[in-house]
Amino acid sequence: MLRDEIKEVHMAFQYLTNVPLAKARAEYEEVLIKEGFAGKTENISVMESCGRITAHAVYAQICAPHYHSSAMDGIAVNAKDTFGATETTPVHLKTSQFTVVDTGDAIPEGCDAVIMVEDIVQEQDGVCLYAAASPWQHVRQIGEDICAEEMILCSCQKITPSAIGALIAGGVLEIDVFRRPVVGIIPTGDEIVPPTKSPKKGDILEFNGSIFSAMIREWGGEAVIYPIVPDRLEAIEEMVKRAVKECDMVLLNAGSSAGREDYSCQVIDKIGDVLYHGLAIKPGKPAILGYRREKPILGVPGYPVSGIIVIEEILHPLIDLWNHRKGEEHPYADAVLSRAVVSGLKYHEFVRVRLGYVGERLIASPLSRGSGVISSFMKADGMLEIPQGLEGCEAGSRVKVRLLRPLSELKQMLVDIGSHDPLLDELADLLHRKNPEMYMSSAHVGSMGGIMAARRKENHIAGIHLLDVKDGSYNVSFLKKYFPNGGVRLVECVGRTQGLMVAPGNPHNIQGIEDLQHSGLRYVNRQKGSGTRILIDYLCKEKGIRTDVIYGYEREEFTHTSVAAQIAWGTADAGLGIFSAANLYGLDFLPVCIEQYDLLIPDDAWDTPMVQALMEILKSDAFKASLKKMGGYEIGEPGRVRERLEPAKKSE
Repeated sequence: MLRDEIKEVHMAFQYLTNVPLAKARAEYEEVLIKEGFAGKTENISVMESCGRITAHAVYAQICAPHYHSSAMDGIAVNAKDTFGATETTPVHLKTSQFTVVDTGDAIPEGCDAVIMVEDIVQEQDGVCLYAAASPWQHVRQIGEDICAEEMILCSCQKITPSAIGALIAGGVLEIDVFRRPVVGIIPTGDEIVPPTKSPKKGDILEFNGSIFSAMIREWGGEAVIYPIVPDRLEAIEEMVKRAVKECDMVLLNAGSSAGREDYSCQVIDKIGDVLYHGLAIKPGKPAILGYRREKPILGVPGYPVSGIIVIEEILHPLIDLWNHRKGEEHPYADAVLSRAVVSGLKYHEFVRVRLGYVGERLIASPLSRGSGVISSFMKADGMLEIPQGLEGCEAGSRVKVRLLRPLSELKQMLVDIGSHDPLLDELADLLHRKNPEMYMSSAHVGSMGGIMAARRKENHIAGIHLLDVKDGSYNVSFLKKYFPNGGVRLVECVGRTQGLMVAPGNPHNIQGIEDLQHSGLRYVNRQKGSGTRILIDYLCKEKGIRTDVIYGYEREEFTHTSVAAQIAWGTADAGLGIFSAANLYGLDFLPVCIEQYDLLIPDDAWDTPMVQALMEILKSDAFKASLKKMGGYEIGEPGRVRERLEPAKKSE
């Protein structure tokens, strides 16, 4: 009856609603509790209980210690026999008047004190004492630590390693704990395939289940990943019925939107009830909050970032509720936003950011916001939440970010905002390997973006490779233009080969920049402001090529490797980039020029431990070996200061 009433009340909101997150979460929990949602208990061995949550208060069965025991190595005596002993009037005890004991030994009958071995003088027929013992000195009395029937742990308390010791000492060998909730994960989709090293075109590897199960285990649950179910209504329905029967909670992954094969809402509504279909969050808006009696059935979007957000915000609180634990408060910190973030008014938006301290300010650099970009979640150091009703945040504004890394790590973070090169990943690896407390955070915004970030004091380093079309030099003139008051250094990194990346065998017979305007050729470009984009713009202008006739010229990617990937997968035929990126993907490469790729470092950052550690690595044999392995680099003197613009002197 209760389910029918709830279903009738919420029927109008079932399909693609836009419910605020807090409202949906609170009402979902309320409905489930009314249906009987609660943690189930089990009895387990105390020795296996670390990390589990107590279901009831736990009381000692015996005292600890349960006998009078010696707290020292020495002799057990009757204290009265030692009274009067002083330096001038020692007391002599015969062998029959004491018992030799070690720490932990039981105190013999008739004894009520222990004298440390250091305080006795051995004699032929006994010992000599120069100080009297007080009753019960150096004796651990019965119940000194724990008394029988004393409460050791209260209800709903996490069992720690030390708690296990106290329980065993108190004679408790088995304990009632909340059983870990079993969460069934059902992956669906005709295009979904099990993990493999060699997926076919159109295959989507099923890794959401592995992500979700790892998160569930971390939160105190157990996960069961069911076989992949094709997009067939009956097949999905049967698997959900099975999971509901076998598990405490169910995640139905994908099919939560409104596409022609999105059956999740239909299946959940048929098997149980749908409270809401659609949350006012982004990513994650198509989520379905369903249930069958007391068991949650959560429809999770297929895009991994959307799915992670949904189960973090909806499932995690349910697991905490099951375990009778209050969810941990997320740590937050104030940060300065390095780039503007635009948001829709309809949604509470979650934006992943990279973080790092530059001077005294915590800088937040937004990462890719695509719902399918799982790497952005892996790289994220924090989460910027933009409340519903706001249009976004301006560059340079102060924002509050949820920390995904400890502040101690962020203070040891080398912040790189500038032009992309795969060698930056090698530098980050070498830096952390040599200095485990240090990390490197990179945001790929192009050379000009790096210069602007340095002007705003938002980075420690910026990779730049900007061609001065007037004289063919690199970088120096741009520093003089954008830093008229000085205060920066230009550090040599590498010379690198720029050229056209094309498919293996060069099927379009591309010979040079002129061929990019051929009919049927698809080009993929770098973003405006990047050094590579400036270079291709210059080369086209020099050769009189109209860029508007190059198909795909406005198609932009943010890294050399992403350009190479598009060509490797056949969605583009050519793109300007560096040899090392082409080499990674086995592409053919037509060299165009050697350019200078340097590191711009503000004076304010120069003396930081992270930058100085980086300078050592730039000059190391290990870095040079990495460059040779990657290919396409000219190695001069990495780490040498090519140019320093002295700070302008203040007028007196």
